[in-house]
Amino acid sequence: MIRELKTLLAVAQEGTFAAAGNKIGLTQAAVSAQMKRLEEELGIALFERKGRAAILTQRGQETLQQAHALLTLYSTLGGSGTGQPTTQRINIGAIASIQRSLLPGALARFHHTFRECRTRVVPGLSMELVNQVDAGELDMAVIIRPPFSLHSDLRWTPLAHEPFRLIAPAHINGDQWRELLATHPFIRYDRASFGGRQVDRFLRDNHCKVHEVCEVDELEAIVKLVAKGVGVALVPQAIAQQHWPDEVRAIDLGERTFHRDIGLIHPTSGHLSDPARALAQLISDTAQQPEHNR
Repeated sequence: MIRELKTLLAVAQEGTFAAAGNKIGLTQAAVSAQMKRLEEELGIALFERKGRAAILTQRGQETLQQAHALLTLYSTLGGSGTGQPTTQRINIGAIASIQRSLLPGALARFHHTFRECRTRVVPGLSMELVNQVDAGELDMAVIIRPPFSLHSDLRWTPLAHEPFRLIAPAHINGDQWRELLATHPFIRYDRASFGGRQVDRFLRDNHCKVHEVCEVDELEAIVKLVAKGVGVALVPQAIAQQHWPDEVRAIDLGERTFHRDIGLIHPTSGHLSDPARALAQLISDTAQQPEHNR
């Protein structure tokens, strides 16, 4: 609720959801969603909406005063009373493959430099993480690029361009991806994910009919299922997947190759703290380094 209370203060100061969003680095929709959630949790109406203006109700005014007191108290939590700086926490979302590849190296470099800071890594699907960054619940997230345009106050920094491959058990002969898809069981990359939607689109565009036996979100699990001979799959050759297991063969899709783009999403730099901005730069730098330096 702390984030919602901070947003309440911004709305009270700026007078509209849009202006409050501009001040604290959220979209108008995200501010509106936070205020609706706060009203539901408290069980009261905080605002009277007159045109674009958000006017505090009497209960809203009382809540605002309480919010000031709570946030003042909250700002002192963790303080030692000795003049030492309080700990700052950065919340970063990441899809599973990134947590195993470039993120540990970037975090290690960050904590060696910013010893007073803490980080919290939040796992999730790309769509969930986009929404959490948009709502101000995460400072940043490393995700698959969404198939839609981002809000103007969200920044996208590209990190990797990963080609999709057809992977098959090593004992299966043949290098024709169409034939392998048509004649062997298919392990599908979860359609709820951005990458899974790309696979679904590829199959439709190329008129491929598959015999689906399993649908999984976790890429490492898909590779292991293929290695155990369950079927074939279309997966990106992720940053973490520099070498395939001996039990797996990767077949190039040739001119039909498609890619998933991995990147960092965060509010525009003016809305990031200095440590958060430094972490974002370290993640970007780490993505450009050879595998053995990560």
